[in-house]
Amino acid sequence: MQSLSGILSEREMYSVDETQTVAEVVRRMAFLHVGAILVLGDGALRGIFSERDLMTRVVVERLDAACTRVGEVMTTNLATIDEQATVSQAMETMGLIGCRHLPVLRHGRVVGMVSMRDLMGVELARKTEEIEHMRAYIHGST
Repeated sequence: MQSLSGILSEREMYSVDETQTVAEVVRRMAFLHVGAILVLGDGALRGIFSERDLMTRVVVERLDAACTRVGEVMTTNLATIDEQATVSQAMETMGLIGCRHLPVLRHGRVVGMVSMRDLMGVELARKTEEIEHMRAYIHGST
């Protein structure tokens, strides 16, 4: 079973600083085509800012995105997972706590983030390959 480090090795880690404004962060998220981004302060994980945070903590509360610091409205109650965990372990953790994004740590330091979409894509590819192997076996080809 593939570990999260294998997934993260294929991509860059995106993050913003907790002192940036919501407007700056949202522009970066739009540019990167991501729905959530890691928020760091002094190089350490401080939280995650997501589209849901934007809607519920900024838009609904009628805060000015150009003046509000992302550190004031990010999600801070985070679950994390070690990079050596498997895809299944990450999916189980996300299901138990009801989140869609999970920061990944190496020796206590954040090295990336996986989304439920990422994990489902890996699982789908694995299942598709398994089905193809079964078809080949059943039909006698190698």
